[in-house]
Amino acid sequence: MTDRIRPRVLVTGGSIAGPALAWGLLREGFEPVVLERSPRRRGAGQNIDIRGLGHEIVRRMGIRDAVLGRLTGEAGTRFITDTGRVYAEVARQEGQDGPTAELEILRGQLADILLDRIADDVEIRYGDFVAGADQDATGVDVRFDSGRRERFDLLLVAEGRSSRTRRLLLPELTTYRDKGLNVAFGTIDRRPEDDDWWYFMTTTQGRVVNARPDNLGTIRASLSFPERSAGFEARPAAAQLEILRELFRGAGWKTERILAGFEARPEEFYTDRWGQVVMSRWSEGRIGVVGDAAWGSGPTGMGTTLALVGAHVLAGELGRSRREPGDTHTGAFARYEQLLRRYVDRAQGLAPGMPRLMHPSTSAGVAVTRRLHRVMTSGTLRPVVEKLVITTQRNEPRLPEYPRLRAQAPVSPAE
Repeated sequence: MTDRIRPRVLVTGGSIAGPALAWGLLREGFEPVVLERSPRRRGAGQNIDIRGLGHEIVRRMGIRDAVLGRLTGEAGTRFITDTGRVYAEVARQEGQDGPTAELEILRGQLADILLDRIADDVEIRYGDFVAGADQDATGVDVRFDSGRRERFDLLLVAEGRSSRTRRLLLPELTTYRDKGLNVAFGTIDRRPEDDDWWYFMTTTQGRVVNARPDNLGTIRASLSFPERSAGFEARPAAAQLEILRELFRGAGWKTERILAGFEARPEEFYTDRWGQVVMSRWSEGRIGVVGDAAWGSGPTGMGTTLALVGAHVLAGELGRSRREPGDTHTGAFARYEQLLRRYVDRAQGLAPGMPRLMHPSTSAGVAVTRRLHRVMTSGTLRPVVEKLVITTQRNEPRLPEYPRLRAQAPVSPAE
């Protein structure tokens, strides 16, 4: 790939895909540098889950026990009315990934686990970002916002769905599918009467309220609603809260408490507009993309799993390209996409009408949605519904064996 003993690779993004990718690259004989725009580790975030092939990745990385030690403790999922009455529920089950997956963890805690695995061996830079890049046959010249300039063998973008680096360098490869759904997230204080279930409330005007336990003595909550035109997520936080107060007035259950909690913890309040990123290809020359930056899947529950699997395969194939005579990063990028494209495409294949179907506007629509929830959680029909709906059970690729990408394997020496 290059004459340098350890090819240098810039990995942008310090959350899930980026650190996982850097871990693999280091073990495959590269010199990764992780770049994170935030000035420090980002500890905030909601509950995320690891499903399907993600279980195998955390085993290979040797972090399963660390993940198990930081689970949120979520007991299962309960669907409730605006009075708090439970009309359907499904308990978390060992070895199964239903609405509540076997491995539920806070985003910031999983990021910490991954970053801790590379902290002693990988350079991690905070508070800077890519301002431009020019590539040629032998490398990529990167310009940073700080004014720094450096040359790398590869540039790998492992940022979020709205990736600034992808939009800057690869705009012609990217399509964004707006799903027309706004979501506000935050953390609220836990009270003695709260338990460890995930509560999901659907009511009229497309309003949905979620409250989920964490392992820090608080509750992670969200309010979501459909809106045809974008713009809510770009407003100042005070304006967003005012809109939420007006829209969710009279919604019932614990909505007023959640709104008050959002206002009391402004540092943990944020909003998002659900959408999906679709790239015609995941690489261009010496620049590659992985995780949400490549295929932000929207409200599918697959984002974390896809990030872990994608980082693992990309690192493994780039490692193979170093050892196989005549192979190059171009071949590695091609194999990476060939292995995962169908899997990713299927994960992005939401059921028709989703997510708006789960945000009904009328009382009749709410009644239909509640019947659907009952069917989804029925003891007899649940396995069939999960096989049809949960994307971890469809089009999973056969993961190649990458001997160096095992926690017990030694880091690859310089070659």
